[in-house]
Amino acid sequence: MKQPHLYFLISVLFLFSFKGIPVKDTIVKKQTQKPPVFSNVVYQGEDQIYKRNPLKADEFYSPLLQGCYPDPAITRKGDDYYMVCSSFAMFPGVPIFHSKDLVNWTDLGGVLNNVAEFNPHDTGISEGVYAPGITYNPHNDTFYMIVTAFTGNMGNIIVKTKDPKKGWGSPIKLDFNGIDPCIFFDDNGKGYVVHNDAPDKGKELYNGHRVIKVWEYDTEKDQVIGGTDKIIVDGGVDLSKKPIWIEAPHLYKKGGQYYLMCAEGGTGDNHSEVIFISDSPKGPFKPSSNNPILTQRYFPSNRPDKVDWTGHADIIQGPENKYYSVFLGIRPNEKGRVNTGRETFMLPVDWSGTFPVFENGLVPMQPKLKMPNGVENKTGKEGFFPNGNFTFTENFTSAKLDYRWIGLRGPRENFISVTKKGLQINPFPVNIKEKKPTSTLFYRQQHNAFSFSTTLDYKPASEKDLAGIVCLQNERFNYVFGITKKEKDTYVVLERTENGKSEIIASTKIEITKPLRLKVKATGDNYQFSYAVNGVDFENLGTEVSGDILSTNVAGGFTGALVGLYATAANNAQPK
Repeated sequence: MKQPHLYFLISVLFLFSFKGIPVKDTIVKKQTQKPPVFSNVVYQGEDQIYKRNPLKADEFYSPLLQGCYPDPAITRKGDDYYMVCSSFAMFPGVPIFHSKDLVNWTDLGGVLNNVAEFNPHDTGISEGVYAPGITYNPHNDTFYMIVTAFTGNMGNIIVKTKDPKKGWGSPIKLDFNGIDPCIFFDDNGKGYVVHNDAPDKGKELYNGHRVIKVWEYDTEKDQVIGGTDKIIVDGGVDLSKKPIWIEAPHLYKKGGQYYLMCAEGGTGDNHSEVIFISDSPKGPFKPSSNNPILTQRYFPSNRPDKVDWTGHADIIQGPENKYYSVFLGIRPNEKGRVNTGRETFMLPVDWSGTFPVFENGLVPMQPKLKMPNGVENKTGKEGFFPNGNFTFTENFTSAKLDYRWIGLRGPRENFISVTKKGLQINPFPVNIKEKKPTSTLFYRQQHNAFSFSTTLDYKPASEKDLAGIVCLQNERFNYVFGITKKEKDTYVVLERTENGKSEIIASTKIEITKPLRLKVKATGDNYQFSYAVNGVDFENLGTEVSGDILSTNVAGGFTGALVGLYATAANNAQPK
């Protein structure tokens, strides 16, 4: 049999990498003889708000989850709490956390971690999956995670498990349209699904007019029951005021009555949380007279330590039967730009009356909360997720890679190999500017002031080869900072891509005799990129640059900035 041509082999590998099929390292190395090896990664948060507000023994910080962890939903089984968030085109999909006390959380990875069943390989970064709901059903001792998937014609899906720590079943496609689904189980075990949808055809009154629908849910067939759908909220609290984007509904039952809590106003400056009451899960629902119950929209835009955009909330009964809510919010930098994305915050809730009252939910939010009685703050210790200012060090010596490292549009395992020297990235022939899986190991930017540095052992073979650091809001807005080749010389280069247009900001020729260090340091809106050829003495590559393109204000979308270890065999960032 004739041997296939090399270009054919490369073409096959190119296709396989996008279909989530692992590619053998020995074959990839024919494309790049010596792939880059990264080691000694240090991420350090330096936000002034935490320096000015140190914790006392009975306090903890909110946000609980810093960086891009939006749209939180929470459930409980006994003393075990589970919380999920949106992930969009990040992989694995739907990050999930576990806690025993609502303060100390353990990262369990992602619910949707099988690329054969969830494959966002060709989606924009703000697509993929978002606005999950998670509910424990005591009647069959089963957890349900329900979410909208904007990939692979999946639509609304649900997955189940008896134990979230041991993985989840396969996605089940649900037969309804709309977004932001949540599932609720009544005292008699009967199931209901609520979600955001468009008004009935021909009845849309204005841009942003949405409705909340409810369906009965068959727990045996795991499907909504056809013909049971009903609109239970039209437009929002007061349709005459043309409210926009009633969404993210959650159903609760307390004291024999049913409560429907939703976000209203869009997920920006006007974001809020509102609540309705009914004698039946199918309505009619009457809005509370004190809506909104959570918002930050009434306060001066120049207030210090600003938290904004609060909403998209869920409520849980916590330790000592005290209620708490998790919700999204943002912390803009000094120029009002949102680089860290929408984060997961918490507030205590007083539900001693008819309606829940968010404690301090209608005043400017503060960075600290009182601990629940008897709880010890262990965040950042003993394997619990950190918050506040912290340092994360990674030498890639553990057999299990920290869940904070994620892929984009595909599994990280498709391009990484752990070696004795560190983490080897086997580069795809894909550029960071393409809407495809990239060979980039990402970490969420979790502070407005931070530094991220790495040691890189790498000698590029050609101008198509590049490895280094990427700061990314999406494929059309990013910075690439790395090592590449120009003719016979090696260069370190900094490229800015804004709205799809790329420009070389700075570049310089270097001699590589040993592994070098690369670092990006942000102080609010200012980002500085530097390198050290001897591993110690850093030199700035160019001057400080603006982080504007790493903000949702400029780049749009729903995610926060990511910083990643990047390698490509399709580089087009050419030194000057």
